[in-house]
Formats: sequence, C-alpha cells, structure tokens
Amino acid sequence: MSPLLRRIVYVTLYELIAIVVVSAALAWIADRPALDSGIVAVASSAIAIGWAFVFNAMFERWEATRRVRGRTPGRRVAHAIGFEGGLVVVLVPLIAWQLDVSLWEAFVYDFGLIVFFLVYTFVFTWVFDRVFGLPASARGEGPPATRTRTEEPSGSATRPPA
Repeated sequence: MSPLLRRIVYVTLYELIAIVVVSAALAWIADRPALDSGIVAVASSAIAIGWAFVFNAMFERWEATRRVRGRTPGRRVAHAIGFEGGLVVVLVPLIAWQLDVSLWEAFVYDFGLIVFFLVYTFVFTWVFDRVFGLPASARGEGPPATRTRTEEPSGSATRPPA
C-alpha cells in the first residue's frame, strides 16, 4: 500500500470509529444533547484528520532515520502522546465553546477523552499494522536519503548500499 493510501485508510477508519464513541461519551458524560456532542465529535474529527495527516507524515519521516526498525511499545507510546498532545491545544477551547462550559471543565472532559484516545490510538495502530503491515519507514525501506544506518540481523549496524 502506498504511504498516501495507507494514511487515508488509517485516518478514515480511525476517525469514523472515534466519532461514534466520542459523540456517545460526551452526550452521556456532559449530559448534553446528542447534537451538541455530535458537533464536537465531528469538528474534533475534522481537526484530528488534518493533524493526523501532518503528524503521521512527520513521525514516519523521523522513524525512517532511526537505527532500530519496527514499532516498539515505547515508540507507539511516544506516537500516541505526541498526537494527543497536539490536539489538546485546539480541542479544549472548542469543547468549552460548543458545550458552553469553562475551560477547566472542558479540559476535564478532554482529559477523559485523552485517556481514552491514548489507549485507543495505541490499540488501533497496533491492530492496523497487524492487518495492513508495517509502513516502509518501520521496515527500513524509507528513502535512502533519510536512512543513514540499518540494523543487520546480527545487531551490527552497517551503511546501506549506495
């Protein structure tokens, strides 16, 4: 699968599931009409789609420069934290405005969503990689210009052929 198609499939599946879960959770937790929570979920999704496209491209570019290939649990945790951290800056004011709550209350709602999304992102990405395979960046097949060293099965680092 090409990197662009992979990102499109990833983001589409991820966000469709997220919209359903977030709409229901916010309506229940905030005791708000489904329309209000649905607007927050769809707007959050649109913002997250743009951010996911940019963040994942940056993450995979960085990942392609790493000596160690594959996606370790630590690398997956870093991915999830980086992605969710970027969303907090935009989503807390959006939640406060749409649900007509204080920034603090919006942060508390968002914190609950962050906890959910940290786990969801970790699990979803792991399942996605199992179903669709690792991207070229994690397999050591990134563009040669971004790769300076690769790991041999023996663990010794060598330069890739020119």
